[in-house]
Amino acid sequence: MSLSRRDFIKLTGLAAGTTVVSPGLLMPGTAGVRTAMARYVPAAVGLSDPALQPKFVNPVPDAMAPGFHFNPRGGRIKVGAGPAMQMTGLTDSSGDMLPTPVFGYGVRPGAYTWPGRTFEVHRDEALTVKWENKLLDPETDEFLPHLLPVDTSLHWAYSLHGYEDYTIENAGIPIVMHLHGGHSDFQFDGNPEFFFSPGWEVRGPQWRSKDYVYGNDQQAGTLWYHDHALGITRLNVYAGLAGFYILRDDSDTGLEDNPLGLPAWPYEKAYAIQDRMFKATGEFFYSAFPGDPFYDDFITGEGAVLPPELFPGGGPTALAEFFGDHMVVNGMIWPKEDVEPRDYRLRLLNGCDSRFLVVRFREVDAGATDFASAGPPLPFTVIGSDQGLGSAAVQTTQLVFEPGSRYDVVFDFRGLQGKRVIMENIGGDAPFGGAFGAGLDPGDLFPDRQTDRVMAFDVAGVADIGIAFDPSTIDAGPEIGAPDNIRQVALFEGMDEFGRLQPLLGANTGTPENPIWSAIAWHSPTTETPTVGDVEEWEVYNFTGDAHPVHVHLVHFEILGREAITFDSDDGDPGQQVLQHNGLYGVAPAITGVAVGAPVVLGAADGYVENASKDMVTALPEQVTRIKMKFDKPGRYVWHCHILSHEDHEMMRVIQVMPVAVTATANVPQ
Repeated sequence: MSLSRRDFIKLTGLAAGTTVVSPGLLMPGTAGVRTAMARYVPAAVGLSDPALQPKFVNPVPDAMAPGFHFNPRGGRIKVGAGPAMQMTGLTDSSGDMLPTPVFGYGVRPGAYTWPGRTFEVHRDEALTVKWENKLLDPETDEFLPHLLPVDTSLHWAYSLHGYEDYTIENAGIPIVMHLHGGHSDFQFDGNPEFFFSPGWEVRGPQWRSKDYVYGNDQQAGTLWYHDHALGITRLNVYAGLAGFYILRDDSDTGLEDNPLGLPAWPYEKAYAIQDRMFKATGEFFYSAFPGDPFYDDFITGEGAVLPPELFPGGGPTALAEFFGDHMVVNGMIWPKEDVEPRDYRLRLLNGCDSRFLVVRFREVDAGATDFASAGPPLPFTVIGSDQGLGSAAVQTTQLVFEPGSRYDVVFDFRGLQGKRVIMENIGGDAPFGGAFGAGLDPGDLFPDRQTDRVMAFDVAGVADIGIAFDPSTIDAGPEIGAPDNIRQVALFEGMDEFGRLQPLLGANTGTPENPIWSAIAWHSPTTETPTVGDVEEWEVYNFTGDAHPVHVHLVHFEILGREAITFDSDDGDPGQQVLQHNGLYGVAPAITGVAVGAPVVLGAADGYVENASKDMVTALPEQVTRIKMKFDKPGRYVWHCHILSHEDHEMMRVIQVMPVAVTATANVPQ
């Protein structure tokens, strides 16, 4: 029987070793050793068995097709979030297709889709979107229940002071849209406390406007939009509230004659990769009760005590992570794409809750659904990432792909006529510590694992087509000046007031010479207070056993590097107490004796390509990760882990960007 996460933490004391660990082969005895998800049972009673679902049969929906774009008029558009029934490719035991209830985005009832339609905009051309909450029963106009179990013990929208009398039953599901990667004014950024209910009857304490204005004054890139409501982001996104937002400029025009020579539609594709679980009747399934997959790992196995008056029957409760057993691309399980033997531009989005993907491409026989006939990994070219093109095109055969991130790649299908190419995932089905492929513990993989394959490409048996893409045209990348300030922030793993695993952000609230490493919950006074115009270098110290995908709103940043760290950790009594939203206390490890060691060099051979403008970075355990960014707009923004289950359970903090006339100080009241 595998160790629980708590047992692992106690045995290691959360103390990092001195070994510099290579990704893909983490050493025993380091914080990279992951706890197996041993209690997952495929095809549990009432659930869809992923092994019995069709693979590579249904075409992948084309998110870049002009007919799937929103079409604003005069730079304005209304977009609603509402209910829909959607075919996902899921079938019942007789092979008949099953519809799935989803929440999607669209311009009118009956037109809501998962993912939402794609925005395609041009640099410096502003767009105004009126986001509407249409999560209402289309026949009765009554508030819809959520599609998934809602844990109201969390610090969520209707637990805030003055909002306690609201419920989903009497006020509706709160939402707010965040343009992920957008260089947005704070009132249009979609921060979690800007939420609103159907008809705007309930508005969050930071709510500002029905209209969101996007200036689009940034480099061309692959952005995405998704829900960001406080404490239920993971549920609203899981239900379907996400879509692509493609920003063009005069070089990356999207037209066939673009100056960079990049493949253009229909040879430019966008794939939102997500993982889900389904009931055998077609509905989404999400673990929250005793007997559900992973409940024992994160609740019983952690020794959590859930008061029955708050958790009747043991739930619903949030779990620390979620790993689905069905892979979904653009709302379709294990789809396929028919391609020609030529270059394709593939915009990839990891829209999973907790799953780090490690992507490879493998040639297999025509019609194959597994890797029995697979050849070695095929090379592909990474041309960009989250917020634009890189400083150079980089060829690789594998790519570590964190939740929330985007990668822009060119794949050459020449010479593969009549074959099938499967997009492979060699990441595990458990929290990511840096290991993948042969470095994974067998217990970190689902039994009869189907999540090792994502989608397939069937290559037409015709002559090679098109002129090959010239990678030398890629020479962009981040351009950020020298830092004005170095800020030390941190990642913690503690327990909330009920003994549930609680990931947290924090900071050095002392000085570099006399550090005080403080774990801090969302609602506590702000510690990140740059001034408009400041270029800051952030040192992100990871004191946990997991990698965390760190996202900073407003900015794009440059990844500067990583170093190994050692530290002492006391996670016993007293550790450090962490004030919760309800006035009770959780606990986090007390960290002392932090020492920075040797550089950790990660490159394309390791699966890391980080030479583009980023808004996501993988902060690996036992390491300090350094990033550099410029804060150029005043207002209230946030930074957080983009494991959605983590950000919903306090792994998110406010950034208050101060006007130039105000001296930035710590502990600005909210």
